[in-house]
Amino acid sequence: MKRLLDAWFAPAPAERLAAMRILVGGFALIYLVVQLPLWLGDGQFARRDFHPLGPLGFLDEPLSRGGRLALVGAAIALAVPFTLGWAYRVIAPLFALVLLAALTYRNSWSMPFHTENLLVLHAIVLAVAPAADAWRVGGGPGAAGPDERYGWPLRLMAAITVTTYLIAGLAKLRLGGWAWTDGDALAEQIAIDNLRKHLSGSPMSPVAAVFLEHGWLLRGLAIATVVVEVGAPLALFHRRLAAVWAIAAWGFHLGVVVLMAIVFPYPLVGLAYAPLFRCERPLAWVHGRWRRWRERRGRVTA
Repeated sequence: MKRLLDAWFAPAPAERLAAMRILVGGFALIYLVVQLPLWLGDGQFARRDFHPLGPLGFLDEPLSRGGRLALVGAAIALAVPFTLGWAYRVIAPLFALVLLAALTYRNSWSMPFHTENLLVLHAIVLAVAPAADAWRVGGGPGAAGPDERYGWPLRLMAAITVTTYLIAGLAKLRLGGWAWTDGDALAEQIAIDNLRKHLSGSPMSPVAAVFLEHGWLLRGLAIATVVVEVGAPLALFHRRLAAVWAIAAWGFHLGVVVLMAIVFPYPLVGLAYAPLFRCERPLAWVHGRWRRWRERRGRVTA
């Protein structure tokens, strides 16, 4: 138990946690802005399709158009200072709550997007962590060095990520048993999804038919899917295992795009797996280049 606690609370640099704040906040901002046309239109929000979920279960009827736009507008507005680390102790909890409300409301009109759940959970962890002790707007010199208070939030975010995959894998085995690895259930899912897209005029996979004609391909994909999902917790034990698992999990989502034309942006851009790695290094390089550019510009104008 002591070794487990020591590993959980092992020190990490403040910049690593700050990098996650910037990545998660920046992604949420872009994601919400890209979805603005959906929020602005009324066609996606028919009252008959409203089934409030989770924390919004108390709603008896949909929000007005103005209320809907105020909700997503508040989420977008709060995402900016959250990402920048400005007034973080106040802004971060507000942003996490509003993001939870906005995406829950969005999912109350359709099938829940579980990768959005992961985004919200990561934002909640960051909201209660000292994620603005480095790389924040209007801040001082930042944290002195690695500390355990920067390590446990990263490990919690990583644990949440692998748990979502584990739950998905166990759900497959619970519903279909090990027979799920035969590939028949996967073939049926791919066929139904592409047929629905064909009938509705939505983009469908150009290669799905090829895979459906070769059952051994789908059998291999089904086995790989279960291995990736059920084996997800192994990623927490070593960085090399984490790298292998993250590549495999990313490949799984790429396969979903190829075979079903379904895009899950959060894992596809790699942010779902970022807490497992030294994610501050690319941002530190960018930050260093920006700082040197400012110094050179200052010397020129002096």
